[in-house]
Amino acid sequence: MATVTENATSVGMGQIGSGQGAATFRSVLGSCIGLAFYNPRIKAGTFAHIVLPEAADRPGSKGKFADTAIPEMIRIMQSYGVMPGGIVAKMAGGANMFGHGGPMQIGDMNTKAVKSGLEKAGIKILFEDTGGQKGRRVVFDCRDGEYLVQTVEHTLRTT
Repeated sequence: MATVTENATSVGMGQIGSGQGAATFRSVLGSCIGLAFYNPRIKAGTFAHIVLPEAADRPGSKGKFADTAIPEMIRIMQSYGVMPGGIVAKMAGGANMFGHGGPMQIGDMNTKAVKSGLEKAGIKILFEDTGGQKGRRVVFDCRDGEYLVQTVEHTLRTT
């Protein structure tokens, strides 16, 4: 159970972590998306801290953009022998930290881009906690696929 974060690997903005078994990842999110891929059969997972919806020829790591992070995460899962049909996704973040409305709602744009990319890849979203105006702390545990989401107001736990 991912209730203790001291031993979790911190995944910073634009980074992707991966592992099996005891691998646990944590991140702090605002408008960014914390996207986890998991396969329960072999207890393997990847976790990306996605900052922006699309690369659009901008420099940055593959994990920084939704349109490059998702294919890279699929490639990583394939290296564990897991095809897209064997992946489930869990996601959180995408907050609109400075209110609703206006053209620059990065949180909404990130959420939409990730969902679109997952749909195109045929990957089912098993859990989602996105939107709102509050940041989140998340922990993803490859032992059991648990994705813990904490905000100031409440804690959500997945199984």
